[in-house]
Amino acid sequence: MALFTAGVVVLDCAEPEKLAEFYTTLLDAEQVEASANRVEIRAPEGIRLAFRRDMNATPPSWPRPENSLQVHLDFRVEDLDEAERRIVGLGGRPLDTKAAAGPHEERGYADPSGHSFTLHRTAPTAPKQG
Repeated sequence: MALFTAGVVVLDCAEPEKLAEFYTTLLDAEQVEASANRVEIRAPEGIRLAFRRDMNATPPSWPRPENSLQVHLDFRVEDLDEAERRIVGLGGRPLDTKAAAGPHEERGYADPSGHSFTLHRTAPTAPKQG
């Protein structure tokens, strides 16, 4: 039996309820735990994220070097434009959308609390119909 098992990625933020709502909607996840200072969610693929209240949390400044990358999440999507519309509609913002097109196209974003994450385009497994 393994000594350690996979845990939960925890993001510090001033408002864990609001950040949990952003990721719950973005990932079609469900809330699995909540307390006064922490909310945990689980996405259908088993990804678990938690959001911990820290009134002194400072958002990362990436790509600027001061207070740069503190944590970074990667997500895979088939349609980057559709995903971007959803992210912006939920209160996120683009950080970097200048990557070259192609099978490994990616775009950077910040969640409403300023944590950065990247979307990587996944190539469809079958040709489009129609």
